[in-house]
Amino acid sequence: MGNHTQVSEFILLGLSEQPLHRQIFFGLSFGLYLIGCMGNLLTILAIVRDPHLHSPMYFFLSNLSLLDICFTSTTIPKMLVNHMCGNTTISFSACLAQMYFFIAFGAADSILLSAMAYDRYLAICCPLHYVTIMSILWCASLVLIPWISANLVSMVHTILMIHLSFCTNRIPHFFCDLNALIKLSCSDTQVNEMLVLVLGGSVVLIPFVYIMASYTPIAVAVWKLPSAQGRWKAFSTCGSHLCVVSLFYGTIIGVYFNPASTHTTQKDMAATVMYTMVTPMLNPFIYSLRNRDLKGALGRLLRRNHFAKPL
Repeated sequence: MGNHTQVSEFILLGLSEQPLHRQIFFGLSFGLYLIGCMGNLLTILAIVRDPHLHSPMYFFLSNLSLLDICFTSTTIPKMLVNHMCGNTTISFSACLAQMYFFIAFGAADSILLSAMAYDRYLAICCPLHYVTIMSILWCASLVLIPWISANLVSMVHTILMIHLSFCTNRIPHFFCDLNALIKLSCSDTQVNEMLVLVLGGSVVLIPFVYIMASYTPIAVAVWKLPSAQGRWKAFSTCGSHLCVVSLFYGTIIGVYFNPASTHTTQKDMAATVMYTMVTPMLNPFIYSLRNRDLKGALGRLLRRNHFAKPL
């Protein structure tokens, strides 16, 4: 039978066991989290308060910003509190809850990015049918589908995780990662590992392939623009979008879909930092600050708050 144990709590070993490195990672994590949350929150407020931005593209962007805030908030605050308090433990139930919301928000983020690519494809390649296709009901459906699908996927992983026994309670990570927990288990994890690939493929690989495929007709349509300046601006915007998308999906694919023999704790940790901290921080800058209408709305929002008179 082996040493099968149902642990009551886990110990999160964090990004590093070296005190100096921990201080550096704490400052870096805090800075990225603060910048990301502020950028995404300002994006949401600007879109909500400006009637000119009440269109499908900005509706999706505001939801992406909300998801990014939720996604980073499932892991980073706990890690920062652990560092400040010197307490690295997390209860079994809290660990499962963290894993559930991390998978749910991450998967919803992934699917929503494909919905945004679909919206841009219609706007650029089928402009005459765009308004007809992107109705309020269809836009709401394209946002609800990621939320519902992601929560179902997360629920399956969490239910299966409850039934596992663990050989140790020391997690070599800064949060309760699905792969890290599976590796700690003494139970048979074949079903868990298979579902990581099957369900992960449906919420990560398929959206990634779709996004890449959708940018091919977009690139062709942009190339046909008569203005060289317009072509450069469009390619610059699309290029920055693809860079962030590739960084997000590339690191996730590297962590969850590569053979186990190629994995090391350091590589997985570095890749995880990229998609949990860096890309959510970059999204408001890439999607928002390169957009003239949204930059104008952000400027008006900040000026309005700056010159508002106290009651």
